[in-house]
Parts: sequence; C-alpha cells; structure tokens
Amino acid sequence: MRLVMKFGGTSLGDGGRIKNAAKLVKEYLENNEVIVVCSAMAGVTDTLFALIDKASRGRVRDVEITLSNLSDKHYRAVDDALNDELIKNDVKSIVKELIEDLRRAVLSILYLREATPRSRDYVVSFGERLSTRIMWGALTELGTTCKYLDGGDAGIITDSNFGEASPLMEISKLEVKRRVGSLLDRGITPIITGYIAVNEEGVITTLGRGGSDYTATILGYCLDADEVWLWSDVDGLMTADPRIVKDAKVLSTVSFNEAIEMAIFGAKGLHPRALEPAMKSNMKVRIRNTFNPSHQGTLISLKPEKSDMIVKAVLLVKDAAMISVRGASMVGRPGTVAKILETLARENINVMMISQSVSESSVSIVIKRDVLTKALNKLETALLGTGLVEDIESEDDVNVIAVVGEGMKGTPGVASRVFGAVAKKGINIRMIAQGSSELNISFVVREEDGYEAVRAIHEEYKL
Repeated sequence: MRLVMKFGGTSLGDGGRIKNAAKLVKEYLENNEVIVVCSAMAGVTDTLFALIDKASRGRVRDVEITLSNLSDKHYRAVDDALNDELIKNDVKSIVKELIEDLRRAVLSILYLREATPRSRDYVVSFGERLSTRIMWGALTELGTTCKYLDGGDAGIITDSNFGEASPLMEISKLEVKRRVGSLLDRGITPIITGYIAVNEEGVITTLGRGGSDYTATILGYCLDADEVWLWSDVDGLMTADPRIVKDAKVLSTVSFNEAIEMAIFGAKGLHPRALEPAMKSNMKVRIRNTFNPSHQGTLISLKPEKSDMIVKAVLLVKDAAMISVRGASMVGRPGTVAKILETLARENINVMMISQSVSESSVSIVIKRDVLTKALNKLETALLGTGLVEDIESEDDVNVIAVVGEGMKGTPGVASRVFGAVAKKGINIRMIAQGSSELNISFVVREEDGYEAVRAIHEEYKL
C-alpha cells in the first residue's frame, strides 16, 4: 500500500516518542510505501504564538527566555532520539541553524513591535521544521533512506490567506507528484512538515490550527495514496468523551459525513478540513494511537460497514455562550438575521449554531464564550435603537450537546428519544437546531447539566 502517516504533537512530544514514531514507520516500510508528515512537538506551536505576542509587546527578557527554552527542548529531543554521534551532530547543526533563523525573525517583530499575518506564519512554521529534522535523524539512524521537506518544498501551494490558507489543489497535485513522487520512485522516504506550505510567490503560509491533518490528506490526494493514517494519542473516534462517559467505546468505522460532524464538535484526533481531499478522491482515513499501535483505530470512508447504530456519538462543546435577539418589529422584516450575522462576521466571530422561531420574533445564536463581550457590544451598537430589536440577552454558562449518526436519517422518533432521555434527568433544554440532513441534532443546556445530558443519551442508545 501507499500510506501517508501523520504524527501529531503528542506522538512527537519528546525524543523517546520521536524514536518510537520512527520505529513504527520503519516497521511499515517493509511492505509499503510511506510518506511521513510531522506536526510540531507537543506545546511548541502554542509557545511560538506566545513568543510572537511577547515580541510584539516589546518584552525582551521574556522573548530571550522563551527562545532559550525552545532551543533546550529540541536539543534534549535530539539527545534522547538519537544514539549515532555523527547523525546527532548533523541534526544538532540543523536545529542550531533553524533556531538562529527563528531568533532573527522574532527580533524583527520585537524591534518593530508589530507582527503581520505573514510574519506570524513564518515564525510558527519553525515548530514543524524542527520536529521534521529530528524525525529525519531518527529514521536515518534506523537505516532508512529518507529526505526531509518543508510543505512548500513538497509542492503544496496555497492562496495568500496567511493563518488559514487554502490549497490550490490542481497546481499542488502536479507539483507534489513531480517532487515527492520522484522520491518514492527512487525508494526514498519523504518526511514532510505538516501545517505549512507556500503561496505562489514562495512565501510561507499555514493551513490553520490542526493543519497537519490537512497536509496529510492533501498529500494523499495528490499521490493517490491508499490510506492516510493520523497517529495521535487516542485509539480513534469515540461514542463520547471517556472523561464524561467511562464506558465510551471506540468506533471501528464511520462515514465522512459523521466524521466531519464529530470533528466540528471537537472530537479529538481530527481536523474538519482534513477530510475534504479524502472525500474528493474517496481515499480512506484511519485514526490510530502511537501508544497502542496494535489497535486498528477508526476507519473513515465513503461507505463504511453497515451498522445497526442509529446514533454513533454524543459530543459536548464547552465554553459556549448563547445570545438571544428579540423584537416584534423583526417579524416579516427581511434581512434581520443577515444583519446579525454580518455584524458578527465583521468582528471575525464564528456562529456555531443558530435557531429562529417561526414567528420570526426571536433569533438565538451560540458562539464561543471568550468572544461574548465583544459580540454583545457590537450587536447592541448595530441593532438597539434602530426600532428593529427590542432586547438582546445572553447566557455565558451553557454547553452544546451534539448527537450524531447516519442512522438518524429517516428514523422516526429520534428526537423524542433524545429529548425524553434528557427530560428524565430533569434537564431543561434552552435551544435546539437540526439540519435537513438529519445527521445531527444539537441543543443547548446549562453548563451544570452538560455531562449528565451526554450520559443520559449515551445510555438511552446503549452506545
């Protein structure tokens, strides 16, 4: 098989884990072609974003301490991952050079007290660039003929939307086949940075947080891979968060549609955009655990095995807030909802969920809690006093529960069972939304009732 193997940050969390990941690759190289994709080591991307913030505020000492800690972390990883002194010295030389490049970039932000989207992408790209070089050393030490490549060197070309770039798929396909395909033809294993690419001018861009998954499926699409394996620290997608439901189980197979719903609602080990290239080419994606490699994980495909399960998973979104906009003058007035959404969009506030009564006299939306104050300020400024809206209320102590499953389509009584199970626990539902696909029922409860609601539905459907 031709496999793309992406290793997440926890799988590359230190030198020992990088060595373990390299051994997994080596094991599968015996009978397969493997393209390796590396995330940054655990916590490094967050540290780099914090570093940018410190530099833009002019905090010189904090910048120096953070750079020193990053350097030490990666040198320790090299020492723990490698035994061969020659290879170790080669990798340390590369790490030193990269850290110096990072230092120069951060100092320029520090002096200017300004970080542009372009400079942000350049700085945060160093996490993947460093981990990929260490993985190259670990695989070389195991006798593998391999070559490290940045995402742009591999041929992934994007637009110039720094921070959340979109791949130009057809150009990328030609370039990736030419550059990475030629390495595979010569028996060389490519080790490629996740998350980062370049625009058409060759400037570094990033694919958004969690974008290493996206890199893996882009490469899989471009290289006609049989499967993409996303290695992380979980056995696969689960029926619920095991911290909430102790007997939650790993799902052996799910459809792309189910997986996208689960990813959007925060299922660990998956990035929603990552599934787009896989769906386009009908390529299978598998989530596996580097710390339990004997487990086959969750297989995501266009047509998974037939299942009797009506509901596949119950998910909970924390740190949510609900805003309700009310007014009799809203009835029959076109554009009211558009104005609400446009006001929030201008502030880059994402609406997670929306519900409107048929009377059109009220609209409820759910957003992330940390942007509630900003959202309220902007909505009050834009809507109150216009004669259109009478009242704007908010609740900052809510959770969103999402019930997901292809088996819900056309099955009578799903909603009544879901809400009945919740009602039996004495839990009040604040808001409900369901799309026409019938793949997902989402509803809002008070934060204190969130865990109990998840457990009630999980038990009702015997997941």
